[in-house]
Amino acid sequence: MSLTVGAARGAGNPAPPGATRRRPRRRASRSLYLFALPALLVYGAFFVVPALQGLRYATTDWDGFSPTFREVGLTNLVDVTTADDLFRNALTNNLTFMLVVVLGQTALSLLLAVLLAARSRSSTLLRGLFFLPTVLSSVSVAFVWRFVYDPNFGLANTVLDAVGLDALRGSYLGDAGSAIIWVAIAQIWFHAGQMMVIYIAGINQIPAELYEAAKADGAGRWQLFRHVTWPMVAPATALVVAYTTIQSFKAFDLILGLAGNPPRASLDILSTRIYSTFTNSQLGYAAAESIVFMLAIALVTWLQNRAARLTHG
Repeated sequence: MSLTVGAARGAGNPAPPGATRRRPRRRASRSLYLFALPALLVYGAFFVVPALQGLRYATTDWDGFSPTFREVGLTNLVDVTTADDLFRNALTNNLTFMLVVVLGQTALSLLLAVLLAARSRSSTLLRGLFFLPTVLSSVSVAFVWRFVYDPNFGLANTVLDAVGLDALRGSYLGDAGSAIIWVAIAQIWFHAGQMMVIYIAGINQIPAELYEAAKADGAGRWQLFRHVTWPMVAPATALVVAYTTIQSFKAFDLILGLAGNPPRASLDILSTRIYSTFTNSQLGYAAAESIVFMLAIALVTWLQNRAARLTHG
C-alpha cells in the first residue's frame, strides 16, 4: 500500500524539467572546449613557444650552432636601439616605405572603389583587372618591376624616350635617395586592387537614402564624398590602413627580388636586416632585433588607431 501511494505521489509531482536537463547541458558545454584544443596546441607550438624562445635567445650571444652560449643580459637590446647604425638605417627606410605605401595605397584603392562601386559589366571587368596583380607571387611582381625600372632597357625609360621626355630618365633602384620610394610604388601596384575590394564592400553598405538626402540639399560630388562616403567607410579605412601597415613591414620577398640578397643599404628594411643578421650566425642579436621589430609594429599600429579615432570622431 505504501509503495502504491509513493508511486502515485511521484506520478502526481513530476520533477521539474530543468532538474533533469541541467547536467547534460553542462557536460555538453564543457565538451565544446575540446574542439578548440587542436587549434590551441598548434598556436602554442608554433607561436607561443618560439616567441618565448626568442625572448630567451635575445639575452644571449648564441650563434645558432654552438652547444653553449654566453648570457649577455640586455646588452643586445641596448645595442640595437642605441648603437646599431645598420638597424637604424633599416628602420628609417621601413618607416619611409610604410608612409608612402599607406598613403598611396589607401588613396588609390579608395579612388578605384569610388569609381567602380557601381554594378555594371565594365566596372566588374575593371575590378578584375585591378585585382589581378594581387594573385601574383611577390617574386613574380619583383621581376616585373625590375624590368620596368631597368635603367638601360626598362619600360619606364623606354616610354619616356618615346614621348620625348628623355630628360626625366632615371636609375630608379640605383638612386640611393629615392630607391625605397620606387619599391613602395611597386608595392602599391601589387596590393591596391586587394584594398579596393574592401572599400567597395564598405561603399555598398552605405544606405542609398543618405546620398538621396544629400543630393536633395544640393550636395555635389565632392560634398557627397566628404560628408557621406568618407565618414561611412571609416571601418574599412581602419582595416585597410592596419593591413597595409603590416604588409609594408613584411615586404621581405619583394625587397630581395628587386634588390638582391643582401639588399643595398638604401633598400634595407627591418625584415631584411634581421635576416642578414641571422645568416651571419648572430641568432641572439637577431632575436633582439626581432623584439624591437615587433614593438615598432605595435607602436605604429597604436598611433594609427589613435589617429583614426581622432579623424573620424
